[in-house]
Amino acid sequence: MIVVTGATGNVGRPLTQALTEAGEQVTAVSRHAVAMPDGVRHVLADLAEPAGLTSALEGAKALFLLLSGDLHAPEARPSDIIGLAAAAGVSRVVLLSSQGVSTRPLGPSRVAMRAVEDALRESGLDWAVLRPGGFASNALAWAESVRTQGMVAAPFGDVGVPVVDPADIAEVAAACLLDDRHTGQVFELTGPEVITPRQQAETIAVALGSPVRFHELTREEAKAAMTQFVPPELADDTLDIIAAPNPAELRISPDVNRVLGRAPRPFNDWVARNIAAFR
Repeated sequence: MIVVTGATGNVGRPLTQALTEAGEQVTAVSRHAVAMPDGVRHVLADLAEPAGLTSALEGAKALFLLLSGDLHAPEARPSDIIGLAAAAGVSRVVLLSSQGVSTRPLGPSRVAMRAVEDALRESGLDWAVLRPGGFASNALAWAESVRTQGMVAAPFGDVGVPVVDPADIAEVAAACLLDDRHTGQVFELTGPEVITPRQQAETIAVALGSPVRFHELTREEAKAAMTQFVPPELADDTLDIIAAPNPAELRISPDVNRVLGRAPRPFNDWVARNIAAFR
């Protein structure tokens, strides 16, 4: 049995589906009750309170660990989840980390994530670490304004990064959970091309068949919006990257191809699959 945390999210949903289709028994963990695929066990738990995972981990052989924004807060102790998994007899953990751990190691949220990675390496468990860059699905933050105003509002409109499709992250995670060849590996996950927010808006407009105008936010406006959902430290670390990505953050990683044997999906593929959210 494999436990998937964050099972209702943009990575957790396709990962749960992929593992189910591979014939695995899956326990899906989320904070809110939602419909799950047939045969998937669902456990309500908040990772901010690791003890709530005890029942989910019973009988599990592997764990996919996704840390939500609030677990980057200074008072959070996400490494406790790894200890709890080891005590429950879990033998493998795949951690969804962040590209910034290597490209911006001194950012406060990156220091915290590095500590989780280190705890996993020192746990004695089999492990793999996934370090994605920006997610294509971050564009869903624009869905309401596109639907109601025909507008995308974002900072740094002409600065791009190679955003990665969450479906690719999910497929790599499934491979790491199921295949011993990936044990002890760190994979940096990106899309196949650098794309700016303005270009993303244009891609959405083409898929809709109607105009979408672009409004550029200041950094302060963008941070105010982000801190409604994540700690200020994480917002600042993210904005530092998208304001001025360094060469490592602009690099197209070969790791999706290494694991899956195919190129990563481009942003327009993600838009085509998710265009209903913008109509």
